[in-house]
Amino acid sequence: MNLRRMIRHLSTGNLAVRAAFPARALHAIERAIRETEAAHSGQVRFAVEASLDFAALRRNQTASERAIEMFSQLRVWDTEHNNGVLIYLLLADRDVEIVADRGIHARLGNSVWEAICRDMEAAFRQGEFEAGVTDGIRAIGNHLQRHFPAEPSAPNELPDKPIVL
Repeated sequence: MNLRRMIRHLSTGNLAVRAAFPARALHAIERAIRETEAAHSGQVRFAVEASLDFAALRRNQTASERAIEMFSQLRVWDTEHNNGVLIYLLLADRDVEIVADRGIHARLGNSVWEAICRDMEAAFRQGEFEAGVTDGIRAIGNHLQRHFPAEPSAPNELPDKPIVL
């Protein structure tokens, strides 16, 4: 158990999320998801979490493990073409994780997701949370458009609204 990480998580609360993502930023993120999904048949979700609880910290849960857990809980895996993508931000760690369903992950692989995560994290270090997320959404959208072009009758299977956990 890392004491510094524990303190950082215990001292990072929902006020930090609201400071990084005020209502206007959350609306911009929702709009970016909606706009990119008009060009592809994939499904994109964005979730931000201030910090992990004590039990998760005690068992040393990583942002990656939590992202996979949220991918399941938010049912991002449950899309017709297995092309759902979750962008998960653990604010206390400033760690972005992208979890992609098998349909899109098989076509792109880890290196693409890691590059997008690193670009987002670089924007966050500059305090540009909204831009970091919307640019990440657009980058993901470009890949989804290439591999899963829009289908005129395809329904929007998952909500576009960002999730604050």
